[in-house]
Formats: sequence, structure tokens, C-alpha cells
Amino acid sequence: MGVLVRERDEAWWVFINHQGQRKAKRIGVGEAGKKAAKQVAEKIQARLALGESALPATQPGITLSAYASTWLEHIRQVRKHTTHADYTKRLEQWILPALGKLELREITREKVRNLVTEQLGKSLSSKTVQNNTRCLSSLLSQAVEDGLIPVNVALKPGKLLPKVSTRRSINPFTRMEVATLLETANDKAPRYYPFLLCAVRTGMRLGELLALQWDDLDFHGRLITVQRNYTHGKLSTPKSGESRRVDMSLELCQALRDLRTERHLEAAANGWKHLPDWVFCNENGDLLDPDNLRHRVFYYLLDKAKLRRIRFHDLRHTFASLLLQQGESPVYVKEQMGHSSIQITVDIYGHLIPGGNKAAVDRLDGPVEKADSEAESATPAQPVRVGVGHGETEVLDLKWCARQELNLRPAGSKSE
Repeated sequence: MGVLVRERDEAWWVFINHQGQRKAKRIGVGEAGKKAAKQVAEKIQARLALGESALPATQPGITLSAYASTWLEHIRQVRKHTTHADYTKRLEQWILPALGKLELREITREKVRNLVTEQLGKSLSSKTVQNNTRCLSSLLSQAVEDGLIPVNVALKPGKLLPKVSTRRSINPFTRMEVATLLETANDKAPRYYPFLLCAVRTGMRLGELLALQWDDLDFHGRLITVQRNYTHGKLSTPKSGESRRVDMSLELCQALRDLRTERHLEAAANGWKHLPDWVFCNENGDLLDPDNLRHRVFYYLLDKAKLRRIRFHDLRHTFASLLLQQGESPVYVKEQMGHSSIQITVDIYGHLIPGGNKAAVDRLDGPVEKADSEAESATPAQPVRVGVGHGETEVLDLKWCARQELNLRPAGSKSE
């Protein structure tokens, strides 16, 4: 009988050799993977020592808490750091306290349902509980792939929850409020005026604005290439994982040209050897601090302008809302915003898309125009057949025929 823990291909494995049966299973990577592999090996060794004649179909023994460490290390390597941070928070705050001590195979659909009910009872929103359950489902899917459990009992979390509305809460500014904000910024904090103008004219996220570099600007084509995002103190790709190009308005293009000129003068005055890479930087040429920008600049300007308090992210919603309200295509808005699908655009802003609906229903209030008696006797779904020569033709628009008083009968025939 032998149960060994070995590292192979930068991962930790458990190797079993018992009564002619051999099996190897990858457990995880890093120190967490090593710890989990040892735990699995001890459990298997104990089971075999009790005289079990065959190896179990699935790996026993590993707890959710132990496997979570391995899984999070895997997420760190293959996903964005923001995703890793989000999963870590959800596990530590909402999942592991309730299920962490259970072995993976002891987690049942009923236990997941009870966890959902418990979280809803703590007044968490359905969306938050849904995201927590999806995190658990993602972890268990990986455990299935690793052969540790036969099925993912948290799959399709939507069936465990009340229906979650796809319409997200947004609080955009009006055109007048945007104008007031920009006027106040130009007066009270002129250094940040181009930054705020860029926010409301492009819909870029805060992290995308902070990470914008001069090489990303095409003044001739009036285009901005969005290819970086600064969040949680790190640079990464935009949220969608792909770069995109957004249009610059004439006003924004000129403001950024003027800003570049000011940066050259500032660099010369401070003795900087090079122009700072960042379009929007602090007095030292470094990246702006997002928290400082929100609280000491943005909220300060809202108070000075006597505007209602909104989130900085609502400036992004403002950009999309104003475009749609002036009749621009949702497809254009989707491309400018960098949404992964048009469905996201419609889910968030669909209620703002002008469709002429009031005019459409108003036309139902108009007077009814009656056609001749023959047309009135026809069922709407039943087209009238009118003879033409030796054949017949199908007249679909009875109102049009009545108005034009068409004579569709052969020449020489008398009108009835």
C-alpha cells in the first residue's frame, strides 16, 4: 500500500498504489496545493488502512476551505486580479463560514439552497446572493473537472433564487447638469476640467481615464484607443478584456490638445526630462489617486455646483443616456461603451431609447375611416379575392383600394 504526494509540472499530485491498483490525481498548485494534497493523501491512507479493497470513485477527504485555497491560486493565474479579489471576498465573507469545514462530497443541493435562504434572510440583495452562488458554482465546477466530486450541486443558481431584474439602477445627469458641472470645474478646479470633460464625452470608466496615455490619442482622426484600466492599484486590460476605440468630440479634441501644450510647459518648468506618459496626472507627473479624485475633487465640485450627489460611474451612464436620448443607435453606444454584447446595452439603457411609442399609441385615438360595405364585410385576416380576366388577384390592402376607387374588373364590364 502506498500513497505519495509529489510535485509534477508545477502542480501537486497524489499517487496511489494499492493491491495492484494505481491512480494519480492532480490536486493543486503552490503551497495551498501542497497542503491540500497532503490532506487528501492522509484521508486516503486512513481509508485504505481500514481494509477497503478498492479505491473510491472520487477523491475523498478534502474540505471546501482547503480546496478553495487551491482554486483561488488557480484563479490568480488565469483571471484578472479584480476577479480574484472579488472571489476571495465572497468566499471569506459568505461561503466558507457556512460550508468551509464540510468535505466537498458532503456539500449537497439542499445545503446550497439553505445557504441561499440564509443569505436572503440577512437582507442581502438577490443579485448579491446570485453572485455568491455563482462563485461557489465556479469552484465546484473546477472540483468536478479535477475528479474530486461527481457533480456540481450549485449549478444554475438562478433556480435557487427569486428572479433578478436585468435592469440596473442608473442615475445619469441631464445635459444642463453636465454643463453646470463642467462650468464649475473650469472655475474651481481647472486642472481637472479636461478629465471631467473626457469622462462625459467618452463614457470611459474611471480606471480607463486614469490609465490613458498620450500615445492612445489620435488627434487627426479624433479617436481614443482604450487599452488599459487602472484598478485596485494595478494596470490591466479594460473590463471586457479587449481594447476599443472611442470618438473624440471637437470640444474634447481641442481641450486635450491644449492640455498637452500645458503639460509640455509644466515639464519644462519642473525640469522633467520627458513628458509624463499619463494624460491626466498629478503635479508630480504620476498617476492620479482614484479615491482622492472621487472625494476631494468630484464630490467637492458637486457640492460647489449645488448638484445632486451621484457616483463618478454615473458620468459613464450619463454619456450613454444622452446619446440614446438624442436618437443615436444602440449599436453605436454599445461600441463606444465597450459592452461585450448589445444585450447589456439594452438591459441597462433600453428604457431610455426613444421609440416614438407615444406617437404610435396616439394614432390609435384617431377617427375610424370606414371603407365601402364590401370591404367592411371582410374579416381582417381574410383577403378579398377580386376577379381579373380569367384569373384572380389577392388584394391585401382594402383601405388603399377603397381610397383609390380602383376598377379591377375587365374592360367593358359594368360596375355593380
